Amino acid sequence: MAGGRRLSYLDFGGLGRPLLALHGHYNEASTFAPLAAALAPQWRVIALDQRGHGESDRAHSYERYEYVADVAAFHRHLEVGPVAVLGHSLGGVNAYQFAARFPDMVSKLIVEDVGAVVDCDWSFTTRLPGVAPSREVLAAALGAAAPYLECSFRQTDQGWGFSFDVADTVASQKALNGDHWNDWISVSCPTLLVHGTHSDELAAEHARDMVARRSGSIRRVELPAGHVVHHDVPDLFADAVIAFLSEPC
Repeated sequence: MAGGRRLSYLDFGGLGRPLLALHGHYNEASTFAPLAAALAPQWRVIALDQRGHGESDRAHSYERYEYVADVAAFHRHLEVGPVAVLGHSLGGVNAYQFAARFPDMVSKLIVEDVGAVVDCDWSFTTRLPGVAPSREVLAAALGAAAPYLECSFRQTDQGWGFSFDVADTVASQKALNGDHWNDWISVSCPTLLVHGTHSDELAAEHARDMVARRSGSIRRVELPAGHVVHHDVPDLFADAVIAFLSEPC
């Protein structure tokens, strides 16, 4: 529970060291299943369904401080001590803001394809299809985007839709927008920034600037992918994560 709301998570199990994983918009904890399989048995991936996503409760608001408070509550519940944290997109900002504000709780940080300044376009969200009569019809309506959202498909009495609410997602995207440089440059733990070379969310120049403006141990990896690197090139993404996590702190 966090602030009176229920937060759900997936623990992929095993005896390895824990890695907390935070998904992006339109997704949920299950998006990290392939990564969890690739990292086992050395690492035990524990992924949060962030507020308004997956099996976690909807929220009245989706402000930055609320997402970070959710991550802090998740961490306290697990009682894992200082831990590696990975986040994609929305989850990436949540991850580095958590690392900046709770430095003693994060041993290593992996940020997947999101910047220190976010200018999110929510027009795709408002164009998402409504309830469909079948999973196949929903996927067809999404076209090329379907593989990226299918982990969030849900069947209800009304038909097939998503585990997130469109209005909630727009509110979250609006709250995500902004200049987060102060948090980014405040992170002190070893950090890996993963950038998709075909990303429409994180420009290569901005990714290079993020590395240049950070002190301490940080490096950037470019992979031949779009914004959802862990989906487009799962093996290369897992290799980069494993290599980084294997390095001594």
